[in-house]
Amino acid sequence: MKIGIVDDDETMLQFVSRLFGTEEFRCVAFRRGRDLVSALARETFDLLILDWNMPDMNGMDILAWVQARISPCPQVIMLTSRSDKDDVAAALHAGADDYIVKPESAIVIAARVHAVLRRAQPRPVTERFESFGAYTFDRASETVTLGGIPIVLTGKEFALAYVFFANQHKPLSRKYLMESVWKSLADLTTRTLDMHVSRIRTKLQLRAENGFRLQTVFNYGYRLESC
Repeated sequence: MKIGIVDDDETMLQFVSRLFGTEEFRCVAFRRGRDLVSALARETFDLLILDWNMPDMNGMDILAWVQARISPCPQVIMLTSRSDKDDVAAALHAGADDYIVKPESAIVIAARVHAVLRRAQPRPVTERFESFGAYTFDRASETVTLGGIPIVLTGKEFALAYVFFANQHKPLSRKYLMESVWKSLADLTTRTLDMHVSRIRTKLQLRAENGFRLQTVFNYGYRLESC
């Protein structure tokens, strides 16, 4: 698990970094909000721990940026000295997954972090078949049918198609798609992804009359929309 921590208080930054400096976690610490945002444009994080009060870009600004720009969003915990109930409610309504008022003990912070990450884990899929409109995915044989007619896909095409259908209406970045399907970005180009997207768009006949359209999100990635 990769955690990004931002706080302009060096003591707090070191405290939290040490708390999660184990084999289970990889922590990246930032003193400035804009430095974290720059890193988010290049790297993928599982969890962000944000201070609210920072001079250049506060925690709520970062949260809003993450909600608008990153999909799927990492989990977000606000760790701040602001204890007003209105602040807590505002952060949770804005998309934060938890809110911790500091000072707080190491054992409680660790427990809250583990609870957030545990809730974020996808539930195991036990059903072999899953239907989306006229499309049915058979995970055992890695095949798709459209209106009962089988469509031949490669393993990667099946995996990519399932990611789109499981995340309908969400803009998915090219980086996220490549990591989800190929598991590694080594020796992989966006052209490879774009070719696979083109193939599944054609093979699955992703057109309005079949209930779905696969749209390009300019300079970002793709989004599957139901019609």
